[in-house]
Formats: sequence, structure tokens, C-alpha cells
Amino acid sequence: MTSQFRVSNLTKTFGSNTIVDQLDLDIQDGEFLVLLGPSGCGKTTTLRCIAGLETPEGGSITFKDHTVFDASSRINVPAYKRNIGMVFQSYALWPNMTVRENIRYPLKVRGMKSAIAAGQVETAAGMVDCGALLDRYPSQLSGGQQQRVAVARGLVAQPDLVLFDEPLSNLDARLRDQVRSQIHQLHQRLGFTAVFVTHDQAEAFALGDRLAIMKAGKIEQYDTPERVYETPSSDYVAAFIGMANRLELVRRHEGWTTRAGAPVDLDAAGVQGDYISGDTALGRLRPDDLALHHSLDEVRAGDVGFVGDLVTSEYGGRYFDVTVDAGGEQLFVRADAELHGRWLRGAAIGSPLVVSFSPTKLRVFPHPDGHVDLQVPVLAQAARSEA
Repeated sequence: MTSQFRVSNLTKTFGSNTIVDQLDLDIQDGEFLVLLGPSGCGKTTTLRCIAGLETPEGGSITFKDHTVFDASSRINVPAYKRNIGMVFQSYALWPNMTVRENIRYPLKVRGMKSAIAAGQVETAAGMVDCGALLDRYPSQLSGGQQQRVAVARGLVAQPDLVLFDEPLSNLDARLRDQVRSQIHQLHQRLGFTAVFVTHDQAEAFALGDRLAIMKAGKIEQYDTPERVYETPSSDYVAAFIGMANRLELVRRHEGWTTRAGAPVDLDAAGVQGDYISGDTALGRLRPDDLALHHSLDEVRAGDVGFVGDLVTSEYGGRYFDVTVDAGGEQLFVRADAELHGRWLRGAAIGSPLVVSFSPTKLRVFPHPDGHVDLQVPVLAQAARSEA
């Protein structure tokens, strides 16, 4: 794939607040790029700048060798001339128009009469299973149906770029999964280029060819979902993608330990040489990286074991989400219900137990900010060398 859309040094401020801070993006033809991050990180503002709905203070935006924005040259092509499709969180359907008229609207404003005559509206409606709804009004549709109509409207003119602004966040869990799957199938079938904004990591991993994880207007990591999952570049990224367990690691005379004193083999964790230059570090683990035991004798050789107390246990079907206080470290464990359910159902708060993990599952970052700069773990180096 070749680069078709480029955002360079983009800066957007509101008053004294910098919302997008010298941001760079390189979007490939046919790629589904996901901007992922918490509220306030600048992802929606970035999308709106690409769309032409916000005017940045600095930087440039290029569509297929055609500059649509350049602050230094004072180029700012209006949104309606950028050949984009837009799918909003709030659906943004015209209430006084039928589904047919809503989907047809982008073709009408572009003067694409031949596309209308060729049945492009009906084709787009059929792609999202809305062919039977064309004569209804938005008020007669469910939330899921309205969002599917919004997707059809975004795609009907076959735009250069389709922008999705948290389009699934107003749907319930079942509908969210259905519409997400439809968007994924449409992208696989049609191969359109897309930028999709979300705060939901499950959506990002399911849809994205690449993820741009944002923090305070900057990109913290820009990589494939697999590499983000396996080798997060910072403590911030690790926390955001579900590595909820945060361990304070301390360098002592006998080697590295947790704050509670449990020894940790950082060689097994893939940490190299002077990657950690000080005497403290941060470790991250996912809840399903940890195991529950009744005693330390059950912990495998080489694994790190903690003695702790049960804080809470929540049933989730095939698993229990368990919180453990282990010497001041609060740990989150996803425990197999078949193995541990009988004991956990009857366990009282404060019951003693043991938690363990393999150091190979641990991701380690410098303390306190966790940014990977010069020296990186072996696993991260291996992933980057494949790029």
C-alpha cells in the first residue's frame, strides 16, 4: 500500500490550550486507521481538522498529493470540497428527509446525477441491510438502523476518505457489536480508506489496520494492533490497552523485586542492559496474566508469587474478576470459573490466597513517566525490526 493521506506537524489550540500538538499521521491507501485514546486527548479534534470542520493554527494536510490545508501557505479547502464521507456519533440524519433522501444527499450536493440514476443510493442501502427502510423517516428507526443509514450516507459517494467519529458509542452492547462487524465487513469488501475515532480498545483492535494511540494531543504509539498489544511503547499505552496491573519495581542488592519484596527476574522479562538506568521501574500485566493458588507451594519455579488477601470477586460467566491486596499492591486477576469458581463463591473478604505470574508476561518501563526512548526491551526491538 502507498501513502495517500498525510498530516504533518498539525497544531490546534482553543484559547491557551493546545489540543493537537505538532501531530504527524501517514495514512496508506485502503487503510483503516484508528485514533484511540481517552476523552480530551485530541482525537476528535484531529478528525475534525482532517475533515475541514476545524481550522488548525499550524501544519499541513495532504490528500493524494493535493494539499487541502497548509497554514504557512494559507491554503484551506472547505469541507464540502475535500471528497470525504463523515459518520457522526449522533447519526446527524436530517429528520425531515426519508432514508432514501438522507443517503442521496452527498450525491445531490456533489451534482452526481448519473450515480443517482444508476441506483447508487439503493446499492449503499443494501450494503448495510437498510434496503427495506428507504421510505421511512429517521424517527421511525431504531438507533442501530439510524447508524447503519449514516454509514451508507458516508460511503455512497465513494469518497477518497471516510471519517468515523465514535459512531458506535450511542448503541447498546449487542447493536455495537453488530454494526462494528458490518463496518469491518464493508471495509474488507470495498477497501475504502478510513480514520475511525474511539476510546474503546476492543473496537480499535477489531477494526484497525493500525492504531494511533493519543495522549495530550500527541501520538504515543503508532503501530499494528498486534504490536501495540504485545509491545506497548509506554506505561500509558500499556494501561490504556488493558494491562491494569501496575507494579512498582525496586533495584536492591540482591536484584530487582516488587515493592513488597518478591524477586523479579527482569532478564526473563526481556529487559536489556541499561534500559532501566535508575533504581525504580514500572511493570505492567494483564489480569489474565496472573494465576490464583492456595499456597506458595503451587507456584511454578521461576514465577513470581505474592501472598495476599481477597478484596472482591465478581462473577463473569466463565471467569471471575478477582481483586487481591498483596502487600500493598492491588492486583486484578481474571480467574477461570471452572478451576476456582467453587472456592471463590464461598470465600470471605480477607481470605488469604496466592497470586503468581511468569516474568515473561511482564512489560517493564522506566519510572516515572514510562516512555521508551533509547534502550528498549528485546521483545519491542524484535517487533520493530519486522516493520
